[in-house]
Amino acid sequence: MGSVTSPAQVPTVPAAELPDDAVVLDVREDDEWVAGHIEGATHIAMGDVPSRLDDLPEGDPLYVTCRGGGRSARVAAWLNQNGFDAVNVGGGMGAWLDAGRPMVSETGAPPTVV
Repeated sequence: MGSVTSPAQVPTVPAAELPDDAVVLDVREDDEWVAGHIEGATHIAMGDVPSRLDDLPEGDPLYVTCRGGGRSARVAAWLNQNGFDAVNVGGGMGAWLDAGRPMVSETGAPPTVV
């Protein structure tokens, strides 16, 4: 993903302040997603986003999350440059977990962030 806008210039909302009705795009890898994610989020790994724009959820804005906020900042910057209204989730899923926000997992085990 080439970048003209630095991730530092991307609109960001702290994970603890994400609205309950936020439309979330999770750009982590499959193993991270399976271990724990926000219920209702859409999962598209960072490297797949440019080829899967048709799979993006309808959100205005679209909140982008990863484990710590780095990958999601780059994806949000790229999306904003390509006509989307994207906001980075500051602190990512680590901050989401720390804030006690609800998560689900696909493993049968309690959700966690890996």
